[in-house]
Amino acid sequence: MSSWRARRSFGSCLLEAACSDGDRRGWPTLYGVIEQLVEQIESRFAELSGQMSDPEVIGDQRRYAEVGRAYRQLEPAHALALEWRRATDDAAGARELLAEDGDDPELREMLRGSEDRLGELEEEIRLAMVEPDPNDDKDVIVEIRPGTGGEEAGLFAADLYRMLSRYAERRRFKPEPLEVGDGHYTFAVKGNGAYSVFKFEGGTHRVQRVPETESQGRIHTSTATVAVLPEAEDVDVHVDPNDLQIDVYRSSGPGGQSVNTTDSAVRITHKPTGVVVSMQDEKSQLQNREKAMRVLRARLLEREVAAQQAEQAAARLAQVGTGERAEKIRTYNFPQDRVTDHRVGLTKGNLPAILAGELEDFTAALEAEEKRRMLEVTAA
Repeated sequence: MSSWRARRSFGSCLLEAACSDGDRRGWPTLYGVIEQLVEQIESRFAELSGQMSDPEVIGDQRRYAEVGRAYRQLEPAHALALEWRRATDDAAGARELLAEDGDDPELREMLRGSEDRLGELEEEIRLAMVEPDPNDDKDVIVEIRPGTGGEEAGLFAADLYRMLSRYAERRRFKPEPLEVGDGHYTFAVKGNGAYSVFKFEGGTHRVQRVPETESQGRIHTSTATVAVLPEAEDVDVHVDPNDLQIDVYRSSGPGGQSVNTTDSAVRITHKPTGVVVSMQDEKSQLQNREKAMRVLRARLLEREVAAQQAEQAAARLAQVGTGERAEKIRTYNFPQDRVTDHRVGLTKGNLPAILAGELEDFTAALEAEEKRRMLEVTAA
């Protein structure tokens, strides 16, 4: 990982040059910087391709996971680099023919098209080389809890659970309930890139509507919080069994014949950090323990990520675990049939469709804003 970060650091230096020297000195200098970026992308992609088939790498689980993650992250930039090469060759060929054959209108139009596309690709390549969050391709664990608003907050938490579950299905991810009940919802979303999509849902969601129990038609405001945790793999977080205190107890609430008759519920305490996870949805103590360990690893990874972000305050956008969790990131206004995301100022109508999982426009806007801000950080 250190060599990859060093190379990415070099790429950031080139990117900084593209954002500064190119703007000051004109297109030829920017072209030269993009040429260096493209060469770096091609070289690194070839190196990663070779490592993916290297028996020594394949035999090292941690290293193979790191190489595979880096390979997948670089694929989009590599595709852009290949297109940039083709557009560069097309433009060069058109210029040579124009020099030989004079001012041919068709060749002139071909050259103009190639140069226009090169300009677009230069910006796309710069954005593609913004260092992604290393957790972006992971599965996620989502925890939804009612906030202020009493019973209405619990109902809103259920709405968010349905909305995010349906959004996962729309994006062809697989939602997996872990613990559901009493207004508290914990579920996993499995699929490559799940965190890159769902990380934007972490924060405080606010709803404004008339509750069914409100006889005078007054609008109430309630909130629910959503925590989005990258699901940790064994290679990401090492948990020493000696650091765990595991308690078993009888389940409570609905759940079948095993409830209140067997010690199937599990509570795991990670003694060094004080993190506590309880799970009781399954009838089997073993199943509850496995689920609790998944949530525990995710929370420990979250703590580690938050600590890194505290040390590199300007290096990334808000992620799960930062102070921005307390902010109201989105408002669902039922009387006006609209949803507003306050982070990007985007408002969309047709609230029922949004609650049915149509969140693509919000995700696209937030992804674009993340890249824009990261590009500013790189160029600063």
